[in-house]
This record gives sequence, structure tokens and C-alpha cells, in this order.
Amino acid sequence: MIKRTRGKIDGIVQGVGFRPFVYQLAFRYGLAGHVVNTAEGVEIEIEGLETEIRRFVDAVKTERPSLAHIASTDWTEIPPINENSFAIKKSRVGEERSALISPDVGICHECLSEMRNPLDRRFGYPFINCTNCGPRYTIIMDIPYDRSATTMKEFCMCAACRKEYGDPNNRRFHAQPNACWDCGPVTSLYDRNGRKISCSDPIEESIAFLQNASILAIKGLGGFHLAVDASNTKAVARLRRRKHREEKPLAIMVKDLDAAFKIAHISNREADLLRTHQRPIVLLKKLRSHGLSPKVAPKNRYTGIMLPYTPLHHLLMEGAFKALVMTSGNMTEEPINTDNREAFRCLRGIADYFLTHNRDIYLRSDDSVLKVVDRIPRQIRRSRGYVPVPIFLPTHMESLPPVLALGGELKNTVCLTKANRAFLSQHIGDMENLETFEFFRLTISHLRRILEIQPKVLAHDLHPDYLSSKFAREQREFPTIGVQHHHAHIVSCLAEHCVKGPVIGVAIDGTGMGLDGQIWGGEIILSDLTSFKRKAHLDYVALPGGDTAARFPWRMALIYLHKTFGDDLFKLPIPFVRNLDREESSIILRMAMKGVNSPLTSSCGRLFDAVSALLGLRHRAAYEGQAAIELEMCQSPREKGHYPWHIKEEGDVWVMITTGIVRGIVEDIEKREHRGAISRRFHNSLIGMLKEICVKIVDESGIEQVVLSGGSFQNMTLLTGLTLALKDEGLKVYSHAKVPTNDGSLSLGQAVCAGLIYSGYKGEFEESYEIH
Repeated sequence: MIKRTRGKIDGIVQGVGFRPFVYQLAFRYGLAGHVVNTAEGVEIEIEGLETEIRRFVDAVKTERPSLAHIASTDWTEIPPINENSFAIKKSRVGEERSALISPDVGICHECLSEMRNPLDRRFGYPFINCTNCGPRYTIIMDIPYDRSATTMKEFCMCAACRKEYGDPNNRRFHAQPNACWDCGPVTSLYDRNGRKISCSDPIEESIAFLQNASILAIKGLGGFHLAVDASNTKAVARLRRRKHREEKPLAIMVKDLDAAFKIAHISNREADLLRTHQRPIVLLKKLRSHGLSPKVAPKNRYTGIMLPYTPLHHLLMEGAFKALVMTSGNMTEEPINTDNREAFRCLRGIADYFLTHNRDIYLRSDDSVLKVVDRIPRQIRRSRGYVPVPIFLPTHMESLPPVLALGGELKNTVCLTKANRAFLSQHIGDMENLETFEFFRLTISHLRRILEIQPKVLAHDLHPDYLSSKFAREQREFPTIGVQHHHAHIVSCLAEHCVKGPVIGVAIDGTGMGLDGQIWGGEIILSDLTSFKRKAHLDYVALPGGDTAARFPWRMALIYLHKTFGDDLFKLPIPFVRNLDREESSIILRMAMKGVNSPLTSSCGRLFDAVSALLGLRHRAAYEGQAAIELEMCQSPREKGHYPWHIKEEGDVWVMITTGIVRGIVEDIEKREHRGAISRRFHNSLIGMLKEICVKIVDESGIEQVVLSGGSFQNMTLLTGLTLALKDEGLKVYSHAKVPTNDGSLSLGQAVCAGLIYSGYKGEFEESYEIH
């Protein structure tokens, strides 16, 4: 019997070869009808034998293209119309949009093979792509996803490309960025003064410049990179000096997995992650004989490695390089450059030469960074390749109003929600300058447009001086909800795992405004999705100079020594004290004791800074988290000892007293114990203290689920050690993987919390939020 069925497919089904796939299935099963991109996703109508329609519907789910993600399907029988052919129809416009957009995708094996084949018409073409790979998110200006709505609209396909585009049996059938030497984008090479260099092959010439120790600015998929030979110490040092990036680790790109194995220890899981179509930077433990310049990742056992993800990268890596440094093409702390003119203006003081092209980047997107911990790939920076794939929230949140959450000050992202989907933006960066703030505004505007989300409420951090908080106050057409920083951390993890709570939340990081006006950062809270209660925290110490203290770890060491030993600290026979400037130290202590620009803090990050400085590892920090990273890197993994700690009850809150830990560290320094052993004992002590307080709260509350979140859990020793300790107590432990544990996930927690509060959801704990 002849039947006709209409199917609505929701998910990532545009720009991933889904319509050609449907076309070919219809041909296989002898069905008529059509397929069309809609604002919601893809709509299919098929007509034919009922048995063949059933086989078709099953195949749509089981054989979908590798890049497609089907969130839901809805099939409805409709009257037959006696159609006898199948077609791909022009996309619909003017409807409310909910279709998911594909992220940018690393080059596929088929395109790579063609690019390397001298007989192929795209031999050596640096912009080869197909429905299985290539640019997506960074070139999309609007949806539905058609060439006219991307930055490829400037390039009219030649006859050969158009033939491929129209052939349902071709891999480039309806591939929107399809192009070749005759009709597509081209590369150009310029010197630092913007003068075009005349040459037959800009890429080959660029390789020669790199081999000659030059710094090359390369226009890639989501922005510019700055590249140098990673084995050339003078070249890397010159890049650092010009970029004013003293010691922060630099990412590298290697030709292939074999080259990566010559630099780092790589597990099967890490190898798989490197090869995924997202092509992220993966943090890997270096081999002793890695062959890189020591200036690539100084005082760090790990280095960030990625494989080439564009055809242009693959062509560059044909040069005889062990690895190329590939760091973001920007001035330090500013957004990555995307526009050719912008790059010439901003990077001419850094780069010697510029390898550019004429395909516009519509929205910048940094490389994503991940690390495998406990065999789980965990996001550190979620950006290119992963955005804008949503985080799917529990189904009971489908009726929530759309929310725009603005994130925090550092590692900023924004988040827009629609039904039970949370769309985290790409990495925006530290909101400490106007350039990043403008990128923040543009990202919000772009995401609102392409996702067609009109928020009903704005969520923001409680800190009144954050640029994101100020932005929220300026948006007078929206009600706003401020969400406490550490509660947002815990809610982001709950949302990632679709858990309602209540839970015990361990939120430890560098900084976050507390409800008492102090700077929190070592917090244990009882939490659900909309409310919390502070149950424990690290003991308060002064933060001399406020945020400036994070750049000067020695100040925190001084403060902790004074808290532990009083004025007798200056009598301690340890190198740190002997090297202090007595006059400057006295000024800092007087400032702290009088509360002059010295708020109190319970920050775990500042405790790490103090210990790092005490051990002589880091007096001044060149980048965020440097002192803590170097403290973790120097530890002796086999050390089992720990220092004494004390947990004191103050009213209904427990305070974790650290003076015993500091005293033990000083005693070990006096004994000239190896600082690797001291570092590990400190880690063991912190793990033990956090476990003890969690067990106390479990006994008191009966809650047996624990969430770990906050930037300090980027420390692998702390995350794995505390997770194991809590599991040994029979507790269920949740931590981040899909979104970062650092402030890159704050906007997700803010969005979920604010959406539920705006809908009238009441939590069970005393601290909740008002709508303004």
C-alpha cells in the first residue's frame, strides 16, 4: 500500500551532509518526496510502499552522517499526492528558528587524500572541504544554513564545483563552502608593513620563512595564529618578547600522530581525542627527550599539542618541522584577531610576515583545550569544534523561559537557553579591556540572531564591578538576577550531569564575590539548582592589594606566615624570609591589618600561591594560576605524608584552619626537605581536610552526593585525589567534563539557576536570589 509520511528532524542536521544522505536513502528505497532545511532543522516528506518507508525511517536514525546529531524526530502520516520523484528543496526562511548549527570541523581523510593527489583538480588547494568537513560556525551569518548566509557568498562556484554541488551521489552535494582553485578563496603573503610579497606559492614561501626563524601570522579557521619553529629557542624567545608573554605555555601543532608520539606520552584515549574531528589542543605529558625549545612550556611537565585541522595547516606542516608553535594571534589579553586589516594593525609589532586569505571569518573562535583525567576528556577551554553544540538540560526544563547569562570576569563565556538547551558561547576571554568587552557584546548579538532567542531574563555575577555585571544593569528592558559565583559553579556541574540535587558542593578557586562582601574561594555549600547554604570555608586571610595579590604570590606567603607566626615570622630561618624586603613587607602587613585595600579572602587559589612562594617556586606570577601550576608540577607523586589541619565550628559554619599546614611546611623547609615532597604533602593535606569536612556535612545532612567545581580542580592531583577519597567513603561524586571546571562554565550555572527562579522554582536552602 502506498503511504506518505512527514518527518521533522531536530538537532545538528544542517551543514553536515544530512540532506544528501536523505536523498540517497530515498533513492535506495524507491521513495518519492522531498527534503528541506527549515528553521527547526530538517523536514522530510516521503511517499512509497509502507515497508520501504519503515526501513527508511530506521535508516535515518541508524545510518546518519558522522557529524549529525539527532535530538528528536517526529513522524506523521499524511495523504499521498502521487509524487514520483525525490528532490532537495530550497531552504525555508521567515520562520521561528530552533535548528542547531554545526561547529567547525577538521579536514576529513577523503579531502586530505585529494589535496595530496597530483592528479586531482584540488591538488594542494588550501581550502578544500566537503559535507563532512570544513568551516561552519565561524562563517555562518544567519540560518538556515545556505551559502548565501555565509561568508562564502562572495565566491560564485565554477561549473565543475556547481556540478558536484548538484550531484546527490557526490560528497560535495550541497556542501555550502564548496570551492576550488578556479572559484574559491586564495592565500596571499605580506610583510609586516602590509606590502604583498610576489611569489608563485605563498605557502611554500611561508615554510621557508619559518625555517629561517621568522614569526609568521597565519589566518586560520577562527582567527589568526602566531607561528614559529618550536625547536628554535631564539625564535620562540623572540615571539615571547614581542608578544609580552613571558612564561605562559605555548601550544604546538605537529604534522601527525607519529610526530606527537616523539614529543609526549600519549594514551589511547588521548590519541583518539587528538584525532577527533574537533581537533582540540590536548595537554600531554612531555617525554624527557621531547626536542622542543625549553621556552615552549617552561617549568611544566605538560605541553599542549594539536594536529592540523585545516588544509592550510597540513600544507604548512609539509615543512621539515618537529613542531610549530601555534599561539593565538593577538596582543596578550586581547581577543584573537580575525580581519586582515585588524591583524596588520595589531600584530605588525610581533609577526615578520602574514599568510592571509580572502575568506572572511564572521565570528572568532579560539582553539579548544582539553586534558584527559581519569580516562575522561575534560574541557579546559571549550571553543572551536565544540561551539555551538548545546548542553542538553533535563527534559523538565523544556518549559523554562529563555535566559541570557553573562558569565564572570575571567575566562568569560555567555550562555543562551532555549527550552532544555543551553548554548554556551566560545571562549571570550578575560573581561579586562574594551576590546574583549566589545567581543563579548558582538558574541551576544550574533548568538541571539542566529539562534533567534529573545531572552526574558538576564543572569550575572554578584560582583558589582565586573564588566558583565555592569552590562546587565544597563539592559533595562530585561529583569536581572545576580547569582553567587560559587553557587553558579556547582549548578553548572549539576546541569551538565542533569542532577537536581541537593548536593554537597565543593567550590574552590581563586576569587568570587561572597554574600558577606568578602572574596570567597574555598567553599563547601549545600546546594540545589536555585538555592544554597554555606557550610564551611577556608579560614579568612587578608588579600593585600585586592586582585593585585594574585600577581604577587609572595604577598600571600607573607600574610599566611604572619597569621601563623605573628611578627616572629621575620625570625624564621628560611630562604623566603631572608630574601624579603623588610620595609616593603612591613608596609604590606600594616595595609592588611588596617584593612586598606585588603579585603578578606577564603581563596584556595591564594593558598596555593602562598605555598608556591614559600618554596621559592614563584615570587611573581606572569599569568593566572602560574604559581599553583608550578607547585603541582614540582611534587613528588609517591610522597604519602601530610601536615596537620584543624576544623573549627563557628556558629552553623565550619572553618578549615590552615595554620597547622603552614607551620608544617615551614618546619620542613627548615629541615631542608625536598620541595617536591613538601608540595605533595600540601596536596595530601588539602585533600584530607576537604574529605573530612565533606564527611562531617554528610553525617549532619544525610546528603551523599558531592559536586566538585571551580578552577582549583584543574589541578589533576587535587581532582583525582579528592574524588577517590570521597568515593572510598561511599559517596557519589560529580565533576566536569563537557564544560570547564573553571569560570568558562559560570554562565551555564547562572542561566539554569536564573531560569528556574524566574519560573517560580523554590529551593530548599536559605540563600536564594531576587529578581530585579
